[in-house]
Amino acid sequence: MEHIQCLIVDDEIPLAESTVEYFNLFEVSSEAVFDAESCLAFLRTHTVDLILLDINLGGASGFDLCKAIRLESDVPILFISARQSDDDIILALSIGGDDYIRKPYSLSVLLAKVKTVLKRYGSKTVKRYDDGYLSVDFALEKVEIMNKPIKLKAMEYKLLKYLMEHAGKRVEKEAIFRDVWEDSVTLDGTLNVHIRHIREKIEKDPNHPQYIQTIWGVGYMFQGESS
Repeated sequence: MEHIQCLIVDDEIPLAESTVEYFNLFEVSSEAVFDAESCLAFLRTHTVDLILLDINLGGASGFDLCKAIRLESDVPILFISARQSDDDIILALSIGGDDYIRKPYSLSVLLAKVKTVLKRYGSKTVKRYDDGYLSVDFALEKVEIMNKPIKLKAMEYKLLKYLMEHAGKRVEKEAIFRDVWEDSVTLDGTLNVHIRHIREKIEKDPNHPQYIQTIWGVGYMFQGESS
C-alpha cells in the first residue's frame, strides 16, 4: 500500500486542492478526494496518518463517513466545516472525531494543527514493538520472545514488519504480493507457508494466533498492543 500523511476529504475542490498544495510545500505529504465513496476507495489502497474531513460532502454526510472509517481504523480524524453549532461539534467528537476546525481556516494555522497531531500520534512507520512477550526492534532487525532472540528468515521478517506497519488494518493478499514479494505472481500457498512459519515462531499457540489474524477471503491483520 502507498502511504501519505494527510488525506483531505472535501467537496470544495479548489479549497481542498490549495490545501494539498500548501501542505506538500511544507513537506506534509497530502492528497485530496471529494466525496465519501472516493475516500473509502482511497483507504483501501493507501495508508494515511490523518484525515481532514468535511461534514457536507454533496449527497453524503461526513458524520456517516467518519462512522464507516471508525469500523476499520483509529486514524486521527479532524473535522473541517463551516457549520458552527455546538451540536455539530459535540456530534463530531462523539462519533470518533479528534478535533473540529471551523471554516474559513488559515492554511498556516491548519498546517500547525496537523503537524501537532502527526507528532503526537507518530508516523505509521514502526520503529519498535514491545508488549512484554513479543519484542521487535526494526532498527536492529531483531525479534525476541520473552527477551530471547528468535531467528526469522529474510522474507519472514519482511512480511512481519509489513503487517506490523499496518497494524489494526486488513491487508489484502494482493498488496502483500506487490509490496513484500514485489511481484503479482506469487501463489497463495507461498504466502500461507510464510504466515505459518512466522506464527510458529512468535505465537503462544500457532493454531489460535493472537498476533496475525486471518481475514478470510481477503488477507491478514496484525493485532497487538505495544507498551
